[in-house]
Amino acid sequence: MESLRGQFLISTPQMPDPRFREQVIIICEHNEEGAMGVVINNPHNEITLVDIFLGAGISIPESIVSPVYIGGPVGMADGFIIYKDIREYKNSLKVCDDIFLSRDLKLLEDIGMGRGPDEYLFLLGYAGWGQGQLEMELMDSGWLILPADPEILFNAADESKWRMAAYRYGIDISTFGDVVGHA
Repeated sequence: MESLRGQFLISTPQMPDPRFREQVIIICEHNEEGAMGVVINNPHNEITLVDIFLGAGISIPESIVSPVYIGGPVGMADGFIIYKDIREYKNSLKVCDDIFLSRDLKLLEDIGMGRGPDEYLFLLGYAGWGQGQLEMELMDSGWLILPADPEILFNAADESKWRMAAYRYGIDISTFGDVVGHA
């Protein structure tokens, strides 16, 4: 299978794992060893970005700060930033075009000081799959693969991302049947 890096995984109504019900994941890495991505539409109900800034000893920006997202069930103590920018921070992983995933504290500091990227999401945890695991889930019709859309990733309302991502490609995901394909 070709690498799915830079693609959205959209859970279908056939998704057997309730943790991923109506979730959109952007795949950040996919190779023969497995896959890694982050959920982009599941805001954390208890932790805010202000909490993250305070915990890291970083100045809180004057501008409105975005929510913290639950990026997936693995490594919930690990913080990630997915961002769109022409700058690539140290230890960043290029996801696609000018979208990167990073754990660099300098990036978080730059955001706090108003020098960071305008479009970003801060996430705790990630979704991970071992060798062949994601491919098996795809054969079981749990996921729909669609091209990632930066507009949906960074600017759509969280509660709309799941439907919008599918609808962008003419799919009414709420009535999605037993046929899964690639756009």
